Amino acid sequence: MLDKPLTPAAPTGPAAAVAPLIRLHADDNVAIARITIDPAAIPVTGGIAVLERITQGHKLALTAIPAGAPVLKYGQVIGFASADIAAGAHVHTHNLAMADVDLVHEFCAGAEEPAFVPEAERATFMGYARPDGRVGTRNYLAIVSSVNCSATVAKAVAAHFAVPGRLDAFPQVDGVIALTHGGGCALNTQEEGYRYLTRVLAGYATHPNVGAVLMIGLGCETNQIPLLLKRHGLSEGEALRTLVIQTEGGTRATIAAGIEAVEAMLPAMNAARRTPQSAAHLTLALECGGSDGYSGISANPALGYASDLLVRHGGTAVLAETPEIYGAEHLLTRRAASPAVARKLLERIEWWRDYAARGKAELNNNPSHGNKAGGLTTILEKSLGAVAKGGASRLNAVYEYAEPIDAKGFVFMDTPGYDPVAVTGQVAGGCTVICFTTGRGSVSGFKPAPSLKLATNTPMFERMRDDMDIDCGPIVTGTETIAEVGERIFAAILAAASGEKTLSEIHDYGDNEFVPWQVGAVM
Repeated sequence: MLDKPLTPAAPTGPAAAVAPLIRLHADDNVAIARITIDPAAIPVTGGIAVLERITQGHKLALTAIPAGAPVLKYGQVIGFASADIAAGAHVHTHNLAMADVDLVHEFCAGAEEPAFVPEAERATFMGYARPDGRVGTRNYLAIVSSVNCSATVAKAVAAHFAVPGRLDAFPQVDGVIALTHGGGCALNTQEEGYRYLTRVLAGYATHPNVGAVLMIGLGCETNQIPLLLKRHGLSEGEALRTLVIQTEGGTRATIAAGIEAVEAMLPAMNAARRTPQSAAHLTLALECGGSDGYSGISANPALGYASDLLVRHGGTAVLAETPEIYGAEHLLTRRAASPAVARKLLERIEWWRDYAARGKAELNNNPSHGNKAGGLTTILEKSLGAVAKGGASRLNAVYEYAEPIDAKGFVFMDTPGYDPVAVTGQVAGGCTVICFTTGRGSVSGFKPAPSLKLATNTPMFERMRDDMDIDCGPIVTGTETIAEVGERIFAAILAAASGEKTLSEIHDYGDNEFVPWQVGAVM
């Protein structure tokens, strides 16, 4: 196993810009195509005869690999040859398969304190200081539905304030958003699904990027608003108001009451001002979606570098997506701050084994169609690249879905790999900025948190310029290092935290990505 975290350094210099293959570790028996390699145009590369067309981001065998032998990338096993593979052949789903890998968990063996930046020298951003000591990067008014049955009313109230000019008198308010979902009733209040939902709703209602909240219920739902508020120590006040449709007299009456309530809360919200704040107040969600063969080479390790920078400046970085660390969890348990932290991570992996079995699924039902088209073959390969987002910092805590994040440094949250559900949990936990790496071109926004999209490759960045904030492709071409791109990402995080709009915000995306995790029987 690796003694260091996965942060592969791409070669630099003129030769690197034209070298067709990227080999990530000396032990690897596959390399990744930097460009599409056609044997008619490039019959030999790196002294190896190219036997067939290798699409960019896909793998080429560096040596002959007999059937049953392990295939190595990042110096780690990503699967086993399902047939004899000749040197120079394409390695993918037709000849590479999953099998159990005997992982060695060396608890805390690589858990080292980062070199913290002295407090007086830490980076700063312009943020909204909240009464509880946390600092927001945005100032939204959130309309939260307790149940799907109140979603229409919540959306109608938000739509009233989306009309151009309606918020002109409140320049410090970023918008009025409706946070609606498909649950809230017909669920067991003693089980995890209810815990997850109420944690999400409470987490958004108390989020530092939210200056005021209007919570709307139907009245007869399982997820009663008074019980939700009591469960999470919340109470109504000037910045948290509630409405119940059945009490107000129906849909139209509640919409009118909701508009009136929002209008009453806007002046106090508008009194908030951005002030200089330490980067230690930032909580960053680390997410990847629509991954490709370059994700673990460019954008993910560059984001890992930026994540380490934030941790050194006293901030918090949150890795998630438990099914997408499966097979790479041993790299995280090595970095655990304590055996208890390592054990909690492994307990969540075991929970997922059981959860998948209950659904007659398996953890290797990943990668997706798009991941495979981009060059990823097995969940092991995907996971080994995904954990690179977490950099090299010590793992200080492991949280269940949507739990409030109270530790500093690098932490992990248990979430599905499905992006909107994962990020909803991270934001509910307190993440105030999101960095989302993508190779295929994910386009999500996540109000109320600004989301920076990091492209793994330049062709996709150029093709989707309206959606991608940062091009990490120069790492693939060798024109920039991981450190250089990581510095650019860190600067972009501080700028976004200070109010600079991301592309998803410029285009007003992000109203449909609030998706709490529905777990358990719906009766």
